[in-house]
Amino acid sequence: MLVSMNMEKTEKVEIEEEKKPRFTWVEVGPNITETQKLAISQLPYKMTKRCKALMRQIICFSPEKTSLPLLLAAWVRIMKPRRADWLSVLKELERLDHPMLLEVAELALLEESFEANVRDYTKLINGYGKQNRLQDAENTLLAMKTRGLPCDQVILTALIHMYSKAGNLKLAEDTYEEMKLLGVPLDNRSYGAMVMAYVRAGMLDQGEFLLREMATQDIYARREVYKALLRAYSMIGDSEGAQSVFDAIQFAGIIPDVKLFGLLINAYLVAGESQKVYLAFESLRRAGFEPSDKCVSLILTAYEMENKLNKALDLLMELERDGIVVGKEASEVLVRWFRKLGVVEEVELVLREYASKQVNST
Repeated sequence: MLVSMNMEKTEKVEIEEEKKPRFTWVEVGPNITETQKLAISQLPYKMTKRCKALMRQIICFSPEKTSLPLLLAAWVRIMKPRRADWLSVLKELERLDHPMLLEVAELALLEESFEANVRDYTKLINGYGKQNRLQDAENTLLAMKTRGLPCDQVILTALIHMYSKAGNLKLAEDTYEEMKLLGVPLDNRSYGAMVMAYVRAGMLDQGEFLLREMATQDIYARREVYKALLRAYSMIGDSEGAQSVFDAIQFAGIIPDVKLFGLLINAYLVAGESQKVYLAFESLRRAGFEPSDKCVSLILTAYEMENKLNKALDLLMELERDGIVVGKEASEVLVRWFRKLGVVEEVELVLREYASKQVNST
């Protein structure tokens, strides 16, 4: 009786093994599309044969024929890849901007041969964050913690970026507080991520407060963080806030460029402070920069608001002497202004001159 039962169990196991899906590795044949042939031909020359074999399968992958987990399991079983091989494949998928990159990366974390570390999880969380896949990112973080890997400042900074872009300030703040509890001094990336979260949430004062906190520790954000805060102040016409950030930029040792000057000028224009528009424009010229079309259009708009046509014409002649061509935005301001004054001939002249300059510049 026992023998009979054991035989039944053995048969059952064998049947289950037979039912278990298994990928049969067959090399990619000639019957593939021209796009697939081109992609395969462009694989790196120095890539190992085992990596190229997997890349060919991924490039020609069809979900109707198999699944990615089965494909990777077969590759591991047959080719015996090392960590360097995994990284080579992931790098190539990233270069190709392949849609299966994150799925391959996620499955790689489960493989012993990949020898996953914290940075691998960080990259995957960053990838999910860019696609706004919050739940997948949080699941990856949970899986990392389950494996006993430490949650460090870099990965928490990535989470702040993700929550910030998703518009979830509360989770960004909670993650920031968790990062502070690690007891490790925060760097400019960590601070910068939280500043950007406040900028996106419209809490500009909080963002500026963090910048001041950083400055007391001789830590300064990257240019794009200051620029984002300056732009936010500029768009709402908060000239005081814009000037404060502009000063902080210089204090941080960052030399303002034409775009930063343009944001400051715009802040004064939106605030209706024409005199400060003129002063900021002059500061731009004294700094040795050639004013952009945007900057010229802003100061012309300021002159238009105060009906200072002669001042505007003096500026245009000065720019012409310096070899600066009036661009599209500035020309549109002049056309609008002249039409408002009913000066039709001048409008036609401006349009003809602008058209001829456009032809000559092409």
